[in-house]
Amino acid sequence: MVELKSEAAVAAMREAGRVVARALAAAEAAAVVGATPQQLDEAARAVLAGAGARSPFLGYRPSHAPTPFPAVICASVNDAVVHGIPSRDRLRDGDLVSVDCGALLDGWAADAAVSFVVGTPRPADLALIDTTRRALDAGIAAAVPGNRVGDIAHAIGAVAREAGYGVPADLGGHGIGRRMHEDPHVPNRGRPGRGFPLRPGVVLALEPMFTAGGRDEYATDGDGWTLRTVDGSRAAHVEHTVAVTADGPRVLTLP
Repeated sequence: MVELKSEAAVAAMREAGRVVARALAAAEAAAVVGATPQQLDEAARAVLAGAGARSPFLGYRPSHAPTPFPAVICASVNDAVVHGIPSRDRLRDGDLVSVDCGALLDGWAADAAVSFVVGTPRPADLALIDTTRRALDAGIAAAVPGNRVGDIAHAIGAVAREAGYGVPADLGGHGIGRRMHEDPHVPNRGRPGRGFPLRPGVVLALEPMFTAGGRDEYATDGDGWTLRTVDGSRAAHVEHTVAVTADGPRVLTLP
């Protein structure tokens, strides 16, 4: 069931989104050569605590997970696509890092993710990140009344395919509101004109995840959480929480 959010609810989610944006900025600022993903998690925790927000990630345990998630961010490095558990391994020059973070504030959730390179970037990594961002922009542009979820999925997937990147099967965005994960599921590839109809009050977390090697398959680490490319190629992941409104899409997780 999809709950349509009121203007007041969207405004409350925007406040949660501001907290998420600040937490992501703090994590990225902490991501220097020699730092650990756990230190990025600590930086994001401080922002959440300072805002009086809770993490929807910490302690989250869906049916497939062997253990509750132990952090407030997912920190996925290089060939990790998503859901990486922040480790004590030190970041190296040129590492590609994707950080995903959420916040619960006054009963409403927001969720976003960024990808960036630590230290000296490789042109191929910058191209992957830029394409993933462009795909998110395309998905946001399609989040308008009268369209359907399939129009968002098609817009995102078309950018990936044109660039020759892989789109991990079954992964994608989701509805969001009182909980981090709500209906509907928003694939990162699909057919236009299909799926749930968009109308004002629908709020979605859109999150393209692309792999440089062009493969759509992924593998799950022994920790039961981290998803990796099967060919060892690098991955990028970006995300915004977006409200569908009569005046067009409204991004709720901008700084």
